Parts: sequence; C-alpha cells; structure tokens
Amino acid sequence: MSESVFIWLISVLSIAGVILRPFKITEAVWAVAGALLLVLLQLISPADAWAGIRKGTDVYLFLFGMMLLAEVAREERLFDWLAAKAVLLARGSAKRLFALTYLVGIVVTAFLSNDATAVVLTPAVAAAVRAAKVTKPLPYLLICAFIANAASFVLPISNPANLVIYGASLPPLLHWLPRYLLASLLSIGLTYVLLYRTQKGELETPLEEKIALPELSSTGRSAAWGIVLTAVVLLASSAWNIPLGLPTAITGVLTSGFVLFRARKTPLTIIKGVSWAVLPLVAGLFILVEALNKTGLIRVLAQLLQQATARGVAGAAWGSGIGIALLSNLMNNLPSGLLAADAVQAAHVPEVVRSAVLIGVDLGPNLSVTGSLATILWLVALRREGQTVSALAFLKLGVVIMLPALLAAIAALWI
Repeated sequence: MSESVFIWLISVLSIAGVILRPFKITEAVWAVAGALLLVLLQLISPADAWAGIRKGTDVYLFLFGMMLLAEVAREERLFDWLAAKAVLLARGSAKRLFALTYLVGIVVTAFLSNDATAVVLTPAVAAAVRAAKVTKPLPYLLICAFIANAASFVLPISNPANLVIYGASLPPLLHWLPRYLLASLLSIGLTYVLLYRTQKGELETPLEEKIALPELSSTGRSAAWGIVLTAVVLLASSAWNIPLGLPTAITGVLTSGFVLFRARKTPLTIIKGVSWAVLPLVAGLFILVEALNKTGLIRVLAQLLQQATARGVAGAAWGSGIGIALLSNLMNNLPSGLLAADAVQAAHVPEVVRSAVLIGVDLGPNLSVTGSLATILWLVALRREGQTVSALAFLKLGVVIMLPALLAAIAALWI
C-alpha cells in the first residue's frame, strides 16, 4: 500500500479514537498516539511534524490563558458566587434560569470565545444547578455546549477558527458585523428555541429559592476583573489584527499570579487543577492535518471548490457550508477548519463561499460531542463535575438543533 493510504488509515483511526474514546481512554492519548505512529513509520518527517505543532502555537497559548483564568476563578469561588446570583435572579423558575444561562453563554462566547464558554461557564452552571438543588442538571449544562458553537461567529474573536479561516485577510469589525450579524442572530435564536423545546419537560420542577448568597472575596473579585480585562484585551487585539494567543496567555498568567499573591497560595494550587491533556490533544491533531496535507488533500479540495463555483456560486456556498459542517463532526472542526482554510485560499473563491465555510466550521460541530474543541473541553469540564453525556444522546439533539440553525445561518448570507 502507498504512504497516502497508511496516512489516511492512521489518521482516521486516531480521530475515531478521539471521538469514541474506547476503553474510556482520554482523547489526547489517541491523537498523540496517531501522531507518534506517523513519525515512527516515517510517514511524516520529524521536521514536518514540528512544523505542524508550530502552526498551533496561537491555539496553545489561547487555551493556556483561558484554562488558567477558569481555574483561578474556580479556586477563589467566583463561580459559586455567580451561581448563587443566577439562582436568586431566577426566583424559583427553572425556565428563567435556563434563559439566564443561555444569555450569559452568548456574552461569554461573543467576547471571550467558544472555548472560554466551555472552560469558564460550565463550572459556573454546574455550581448554579447544585445551589438550586436541581435534580436533573443536564438541560442547563447542554446550553454551554450548544451556545459555544451557535454564537461563535458574532465577532471575529468568538472562535479561534475564524482567524484560521481568514488568516491575514480577517475583515475589520465594521465589515464583519454586517456580514455575519443576521446569520448569528438566526443561529442563536433557533438554537435556543429548539434546545428549549427538547428540554422543556425537564424544566417543570421549581427551583430552590431561599439560598444564601456567599460573600465574594477580594481575590474572587480580582479573578472577575481579570476575566473582564481579558475580554477587553481580546477585542483590542482583534481590532488591531493581533493574534489572540499571546495576549490571552499574558492576561491569564498576570491574573493568576496577582490572585495567588493576594491569597498567599502557591502556583501548584492552580497548576494541579488545569486539564493539561487538552494541549497535547491539539498538538496531535495539528500533526495529523500536516500528514494529510502530504496526500494532496488540499489540492483536491481546492479543485472541487473551483469546479463547484464555476457551476454556480450559490450551489458552491451551500455545498461547501453543509459539507464542512458534516466533515467537522467526522474529524473535529480544528483539523477540518485548517484543511478548509488552505483549500479556500488556494481556490480563490467568492466571499460568500468563504462565509458559508466559516459558518459550517463554527456551527456544524453542534451535531456531535466531538465536533469542536470547545465541545471536547465541555466534556472534560463535565467529567470534572461528575456528569456524563453519551455520544448518541448528544447526536439525537444535534440532528434536531444544528441542521435548522445551519440552514438558516447560511441563507442569511444572501439577505
């Protein structure tokens, strides 16, 4: 068999391991094992593997900063305070708490990115449902997964995949909003309506109203201001076309250091709580993509895009948007987004086709539990909270929720 066949076989098996988690082995092991096997069998050179890893530098820095922020906020009980606030505002109504959680998810995703929603918001929601003595917390936790992708093209900073798709040609904010605002509103609105309808039966039980609002410590307030500062820094970085990874890492380190100093705690307090396995997972996926590039996949995808565009721009937009949405669930939207970005740039497609591809990469992963890095981070956060969601249960929801939102968002590009 040719090298290309072996590359495809190893890549498919590795990605399947990430998606299915056989024997409950963590996702990172399968991605790293596949990457190492490619190098050991000399299907990709160490230099090319290193080049693949380096392409993810901005993503690693971004995740590093966000995970530090989430852990220091959790350690200083900021999430417990926010959770109690949300429960008190809900005034005993499960439906009101559901809506409040969704609204917060929109804000966090838009201004801090979809990965931040998975990392930062999920523990807060888990704390909220515990405070409200909710017997079935899953409907509220599902919000964190679905809104993380549904709202991820409100702003350029809402999803690191946006920066990957556009590269150096990222539109200024004032050009971005007219192009994606209506599509984002439809995506967010339909996702809410359909998710609410599927979970409505679980939202009939009244919540606990009389709970004590814990005092937010000075270090907890510092953690909160650190998260706000990060949002401001990311917006400014996006406006000035600065990669988001380093600013996020810097604000995460500074916030953590300041809070730990004030709380008189050692860095080990934060370090031991961070889910570090996410970083080798991402690195492994980048190596797999680099190996797939060697098989000529980018060239084939670019040719298909050019041929589809020649037959009709509308058909190319619909086909590429839906196609990349489905592909993202087969191989995760991080590698599929990297492949799509290279193919779009090589094919020189019209802007509406690129926009449809971006929506597919961002929103498509709402179909399955491993469609996006944000959803994988959400699964990791769930396991820390003692909760699990099966791949089949999520898929049943995803079919109902994602497909209508995707079609509406792509249609909005012509309005």
